[in-house]
Amino acid sequence: QVQLVESGGGLVQPGGSLRLSCAASGFTSDYYVIGWFRQVPGKAREGVSCIRVTDGRTEYADSVKGRFTISRDSAKNTVYLQMNSLKPEDTAVYYCARRLGSSCSLRSDFFSAWGQGTPVTVSS
Repeated sequence: QVQLVESGGGLVQPGGSLRLSCAASGFTSDYYVIGWFRQVPGKAREGVSCIRVTDGRTEYADSVKGRFTISRDSAKNTVYLQMNSLKPEDTAVYYCARRLGSSCSLRSDFFSAWGQGTPVTVSS
């Protein structure tokens, strides 16, 4: 059974940093993509970043380019999202998701397995 577990969310002041983790288990394929998404109540889920686990190829939403960095530790089956220079508009529940195959995407409908989410609040 595929399981994705996010951690690392919390409350941070504007300009601060957080690192989110996504631990994946329950599957054996080496060809998959992990995406990070975020959602604010009443709004559509937004793709933030994704990484192709095989070679580390990445993609970012324009809203986070230069501030967020996605990375993976293949030995630990864990993907990280380092978030720097956080803004109040980054406040959301952050989800990681898995897509089998090798194409990175920020479209949530391309991902079939989801974690439970971790909340991030950026406020002074």
